[in-house]
Amino acid sequence: MSETRTAARIAVIADTSLQRHVLQQALSGNGYHVVLNSDPARLDEEALAACEPDLWLVDLAQSEDSPLVDNLLERSNAPVLFGEGHAPERHSENYPRWERSLFGKLKRLVGDPAQAIGPGLEALLAEAQRPGRLELPAALADTPLVAGEPARQVWLLAASLGGPEAVKAFLDALPGGLPIGFVYAQHIGASFETALPQAVGRHSQWHVNPVRHGDPIRCGEVVVAPVSHELGFADNGAMQVTDRAWPEPYSPSIDQMMLNLAQHFAGNCGVIAFSGMGSDGSAAAAYVRRQGGAIWTQRADSCACPSMPDSLREGGYSVHSGDPRELAEALVNHLAKQCA
Repeated sequence: MSETRTAARIAVIADTSLQRHVLQQALSGNGYHVVLNSDPARLDEEALAACEPDLWLVDLAQSEDSPLVDNLLERSNAPVLFGEGHAPERHSENYPRWERSLFGKLKRLVGDPAQAIGPGLEALLAEAQRPGRLELPAALADTPLVAGEPARQVWLLAASLGGPEAVKAFLDALPGGLPIGFVYAQHIGASFETALPQAVGRHSQWHVNPVRHGDPIRCGEVVVAPVSHELGFADNGAMQVTDRAWPEPYSPSIDQMMLNLAQHFAGNCGVIAFSGMGSDGSAAAAYVRRQGGAIWTQRADSCACPSMPDSLREGGYSVHSGDPRELAEALVNHLAKQCA
């Protein structure tokens, strides 16, 4: 495993308090470290000289030349990124597009905070088995299920920062024998992709597998979405690993995975958004709901980073929240009611 990367240090200069507030929330929620957030009128040469960010983010409503910005461009060794303009309301349909554009540029310039998620897998690989797996309800135990048969119902487990720990807790609690399969989309560096299945599935009754092009998702398994290539589905449900990369800035893109899943499985799909940075998933949530899919979220107080599930709750898309074990219990009960 490679060394943990620290979050990039971002200095924000914006001339409206609302813009500074939105940028602070967005940057922190996506894993960046904001070391300065100031009105240019309150900055002086000494403050600029003392700040040593990895990137300056300049977002000015006034378009006239600024001596401060001119000085910054001349003297700073760090790159300067001019912002995306006035940020839309957080829950408007334009916000995800604004956020994707901004963070696509940031990741190209100073890296992706998701690259730092991988080293935490070492702790999961050393973790002991959690006690108290849930019982399989009689309604499901009495229903014949051929292990490994293609799953007619598929749920997406979506996660970013803090996700592997939460997903492992969910799978540890979940009994085998459920008539369902999962796709697991985790923001993570590609170098940690091969370690992810064992880290989250080692104590589980579920088989956590890499993606298999041309094969369906099967009951009793969790398929890990690839980091480098988009995962879709053929008309017969077979997984299709495409040649194209996920849409920027997230890999894998939870928005795109939700769209692909809902397009094929419609009302036989669902999404559980676990701990994570940013708002990946919010842009596709309305489509999932229109297709008949359910959206659940991890409760904020049990998340390492609640930004991603919070954005779905605040948008009115989540119909159920709980900690990982409570979500597992709710899913077992949901499937038992369907079966009955």
